[in-house]
Amino acid sequence: MDDLTGFQRDLLVVAAGLDEPNGLDIKSELESYYTSEINHGRLYPNLDTLVDKGLVEKGQQDERTNQYVVTDRGEREIRARRDWEDDYVADALSEEPTVVAD
Repeated sequence: MDDLTGFQRDLLVVAAGLDEPNGLDIKSELESYYTSEINHGRLYPNLDTLVDKGLVEKGQQDERTNQYVVTDRGEREIRARRDWEDDYVADALSEEPTVVAD
């Protein structure tokens, strides 16, 4: 997962959290987090990259709509990334806040 952009990682995480989402489902979820609109020219090429890397499978929901499902490999990559983040963040979050007196 170290070769993905932050946006691609976010796409992967959102796809994993939704039940067989289509591109617009993923776009909608990300737009509620990001401060700007995500255009189709950014969304779909990045989803295709996740498919090409074997992290997401692309299938047809109907004649006009694709759905995206995170693969077992994609789930393993997400878990590995979370473990890596936890190694750095866990100590910082568990420490007592330092109070500075004026």
